[in-house]
Amino acid sequence: MKASRIAAATVAAGSAVLALSVPAFAHVTVQPEGTAAKGGYAVVDVKVPNERDDASTTKVEISLPADQPIASVMPQPVPGWKATVTKSKLAKPLTMHGEKIDEAVSKVTWTADGKGIEPGFFQKFPLSLGALPENTDQLVFKALQTYSDKEVVRWIEVPQEGQDEPENPAPVLKLAAAAEDEHGSASAANATDKAGTTEKTAAADSGDDTDTTARVLGVAGIVIGIAGVAYGVFAGRRRTAA
Repeated sequence: MKASRIAAATVAAGSAVLALSVPAFAHVTVQPEGTAAKGGYAVVDVKVPNERDDASTTKVEISLPADQPIASVMPQPVPGWKATVTKSKLAKPLTMHGEKIDEAVSKVTWTADGKGIEPGFFQKFPLSLGALPENTDQLVFKALQTYSDKEVVRWIEVPQEGQDEPENPAPVLKLAAAAEDEHGSASAANATDKAGTTEKTAAADSGDDTDTTARVLGVAGIVIGIAGVAYGVFAGRRRTAA
C-alpha cells in the first residue's frame, strides 16, 4: 500500500511538472535577431512550435498591432511555405522618408505547401520590420495556428503585468532604447585622429629636416678639415723647398 501511494505521488508530481513545462515551450513567440530598437529596423522571428502529437501545423497567421502601424513589413521566403501579406488603410497616415503612407501591413499569413510543422518540430518565420515605433516599450502581436485536423489555436490573450500568464498568450516583442546617433562622436574621433596624424607627420618631417641639416654640416666639416690638412702639407713642402 505504501509503495502504491509513493508511485501515485510520483506520477502526480511528474504530471504537474509536465503540465507546467509544456505550455511554456509551446507558445508562439516573436523574437528579435539581435536588437529591436525604438525608431529603427529589425528582423524578428515568429517562432511556431507544434504542440500536438497527432497533427501538423499547416497555417500560421500573425496580426500586427493596429495601434502601432509599421510601414515596412517584409517576410523572408521559407521553404515549404507560401507567404501572403495583407495591407489595410490607416486612419492616420504615416510619414516615412519624407513620404506619406496611407496603408500598412496588418497581417502576414504562411500556408504550408507540404507537410507543414510536424509533431516534435518548430519553425521560424523571419520578418523585417521598420521603422519601429518610438513611443512604446513593446509591441503585441496576435497569432492563429491552424493544424491539419482543422483545429485552430488562438494566441491572442494579452499578458498583463503583475498577473499570471494567460493560457494562450499573444506574442510580445520588447523594444530596446533608441540607438544614439554616434556620427558626431565618430567625426570628432576621426578629426582627432587626423590631427594626431598631422602632428606626427610634422614632427617626422621636422626630424627629417634636422637630420638632413646635421648630415650636410658634418660633410662640410669633413671637407673643411681635409682642405686644412692639405693646405698644411702644401705649406710645409714650400718651406722645405725654400
